[in-house]
Amino acid sequence: MGALRMPVLALIAALLALAGCSSSPSVDRAETADAEPRAEPPARQGNPSSYKVLGKRYQVRDSNAGYRERGVASWYGNKFHGRPTSSGEPYDMYKMTAAHKSLQLPAYVRVTNLENGRSVVVRVNDRGPFVDNRVIDLSYAAAHKIGMTEKGTALVDVEVVGPGQQDQASARTVSISDADSGNWGRSALPKVRWGENVFVQVGAFRDRENAEAVRARLKGAGIAPLRQEGGELTRLRVGPFDSQRALDDTMARLREMGFNDAEMVVKK
Repeated sequence: MGALRMPVLALIAALLALAGCSSSPSVDRAETADAEPRAEPPARQGNPSSYKVLGKRYQVRDSNAGYRERGVASWYGNKFHGRPTSSGEPYDMYKMTAAHKSLQLPAYVRVTNLENGRSVVVRVNDRGPFVDNRVIDLSYAAAHKIGMTEKGTALVDVEVVGPGQQDQASARTVSISDADSGNWGRSALPKVRWGENVFVQVGAFRDRENAEAVRARLKGAGIAPLRQEGGELTRLRVGPFDSQRALDDTMARLREMGFNDAEMVVKK
């Protein structure tokens, strides 16, 4: 991949994300402590200003400061254990690491499973996942710790953390039983659910007539968008989606129709 030297690992791992990535190894070996954020220089590999994968160009951030995003996490495991990551380091499925498309490598992020309240801090040292609607690819150890290995994906909140901030993740972590009963604690993020909080934003329009024209086109294709007025913009969103498959199928249809800027939105 030119200056990026994109390894086969990152690309294949991303493409297999929908299938749950890899079979789960021993759970006991995955009970690993969170990564501890520390100041590190940028990796010598994996940090071009931009790179291209599967015909799509990705921009690498100039700075990781202030990054926060919600979306879907996937994970990759034993099929790629020991292979090189984009930063040149070997992938270790039992360490708290992750792959991300745009953060400077390495980076430290707190990943919170919004479906059960569990959090983990990981070190980002790889590129990916290159599948629509995925914001981060976790190592097996990290995915196991937040309870998403069996399902394969999870709705998550991803936030960059710096040295000394990792303890905040523990303060937000609750047991699955507590999360299921709605007891997330005062510092926990609000719980989100498929069928309630997951949408795709097709576009945000300053011209109301343009928004109506796009809305009519979508309705003609059997897609019924919701119209949301906000300040000077009219936003068209589709959803809510009740499953990962429904979201992926609709996103694929939108891409075929030329809506390449459509993006997943997780509402609070």
